[in-house]
Amino acid sequence: MRVLDAGRAGETYNIGGLNERTNIEVVRTLCGLLDELRPRVHGRYADQIVFVTDRAGHDRRYAIDASKITSELGWTPKESFETGIRKTVAWYLENGDWVRHVKDGSYREWIDLNYART
Repeated sequence: MRVLDAGRAGETYNIGGLNERTNIEVVRTLCGLLDELRPRVHGRYADQIVFVTDRAGHDRRYAIDASKITSELGWTPKESFETGIRKTVAWYLENGDWVRHVKDGSYREWIDLNYART
């Protein structure tokens, strides 16, 4: 909304959480949350982490420079990484039907029904 309200037409604004993490940090955070919110019967989720060698050039982290939206529009995130990732994991755990519809492709019927060209 801040970009729509105060941004300049034609400008690009990266919107980020100002919370740079490595991929393994994110994965370990997800595993810890799952251990807390939906524990496995045997072991911890982090026990399933396997490092592969077939992607030697893969990304170690993803980062967005959101300094422009902060400096030009005064925008800052309302969530920290910790609060946002917790809410995201909880949402997915509470919305299993939605996840199943995405995984099995049946959500496409809803898209076709609601967005079909006339």
